[in-house]
Amino acid sequence: MNRSSTGFEADPWRSPLIVAQLPDTGLHRELEASAVERQAMASVAGVREILSAHADFVVAPKSGGRVQVRGRVRAKVGQTCVVTLDPIESEIDEDVDLTFAPEAEARRLEDLIEEGQDDDDPPEVVDPPEAIVNGIIDLGRIATDALFLAIDPYPRKPGAVFEAEVTAPDPEDHPFAALKALQDNKQGKKKGK
Repeated sequence: MNRSSTGFEADPWRSPLIVAQLPDTGLHRELEASAVERQAMASVAGVREILSAHADFVVAPKSGGRVQVRGRVRAKVGQTCVVTLDPIESEIDEDVDLTFAPEAEARRLEDLIEEGQDDDDPPEVVDPPEAIVNGIIDLGRIATDALFLAIDPYPRKPGAVFEAEVTAPDPEDHPFAALKALQDNKQGKKKGK
């Protein structure tokens, strides 16, 4: 979920967690985006509005300096129907299950996976862990990424169906119209003799 690879430049919803302060038993965090954060997210996501955004995470330390983040992101997003242009609301409910590793290890594993992709028959590989950057995991950013990836890029109002305007072709406007006109003209001259 590297921000540069997803194209999201801003971090409108932030909730940094310092990994060194994570208790051995882990912790539970609930996040609720403020009106200002929701407005910034809507602007970045290109939607009309984000009416609500809530995240619920369990963060647990694992061996080797890794950290597991599991939880759920829920949101209500105001969008515009691509068919009727009416305002609609979309519900988002996304599970999150990510593993984080120290930055050097995450980079090393990512490089190994890229090298394996050059093989004719690469082995099955799970996603590499996300990097813990400067000892911090930003739970708000995780929630924002999950929310953005779940937004329907072409929302439709229930029952809205796109119907192309059908126009009957002009009977005089077809490939053989000129040939028919020549033939009619020729027959008219024969009758006039």
